[in-house]
Amino acid sequence: MNQVLFTRKWPGNAVALLQEAGLDVVERPDFNAPTEDELISMVRKGPMAIVTTVEDPVTASVIDEADPSLKIVAQAGVGYDNVNVAAAARRGIWTSNTPGVLDEATADLAFALLCSLARRIPQSDRYVREGSWTCWHPSLFLGPELYRATVGIVGFGRIGKAFARRCTGFDMNILYTAKSEKETAIPSARWVPLEELLSESDFVSVHVPLSPSTDRMLNAARLGLMKPGALLINTARGRVVDTPALIDALVHGDLGGAALDVTDPEPLPPDHPLLALDNVIVTPHIGSASTKARTRMAETAARNVIAVAGGNRPPNAVRDVETQ
Repeated sequence: MNQVLFTRKWPGNAVALLQEAGLDVVERPDFNAPTEDELISMVRKGPMAIVTTVEDPVTASVIDEADPSLKIVAQAGVGYDNVNVAAAARRGIWTSNTPGVLDEATADLAFALLCSLARRIPQSDRYVREGSWTCWHPSLFLGPELYRATVGIVGFGRIGKAFARRCTGFDMNILYTAKSEKETAIPSARWVPLEELLSESDFVSVHVPLSPSTDRMLNAARLGLMKPGALLINTARGRVVDTPALIDALVHGDLGGAALDVTDPEPLPPDHPLLALDNVIVTPHIGSASTKARTRMAETAARNVIAVAGGNRPPNAVRDVETQ
């Protein structure tokens, strides 16, 4: 009844925090994500909490099969589209997340991907390692400059704003789109409609959560609005971008390149067409992969669990539970 199950091992002191609160902790040792069937088997054994990751399929079936002792699904991450929150709420099971702990790390990676894609750093590195570097040449690995270029930010929440702050250091013209114009401490940022943002930006960086309204938001028509040679960076969710349309825009259209920390499907199989393209960078969903951010993610999830174990509402509940 007081067992907390981690689907992965995490850095930091999350386990110690839970043990100090009198809770028993079990850490699943496997590197890969659990399957739906494995999760069902796990929740049938009576944990009071399960600490999950973005890849864990906490479906309605998993929730329906859970022992009555399960009180919280504590997602260690900001997004929780892998959890059927409504099904959990109907059974009086809390769902929580960890907002605000990975904003800077994810913005760091998004900007690093922008720099790497624009200046063709992975291709240059391979060129050297393959023994192709024989001389300096004026046309070798040319790419666009970031300085005073126009960047479009799709989604202007905490991560989008953190990314924008990094762009100010390069004196970039910053456009952003959101549900409405937002107050911002970044004077150079200007709200525009999505279509205008896509047509005017040299670089586009995606920072929206996955929802019915953002699922494949960047479809063929919208990708077709982007400037010739423009670059796309996605550190949000893979399904925000229509993958077949993206491939077509990269191969047959005018899109200059893409840097993706998230993909659809995820992970990508080794023979996926995206991986055959030289103007694409793919990283394995490492936006939050700083030691500080990953530690805080697990510890915040643990604090949500501790609150529920004490009979309280978790600090980062994504919605209230429903009474039976």
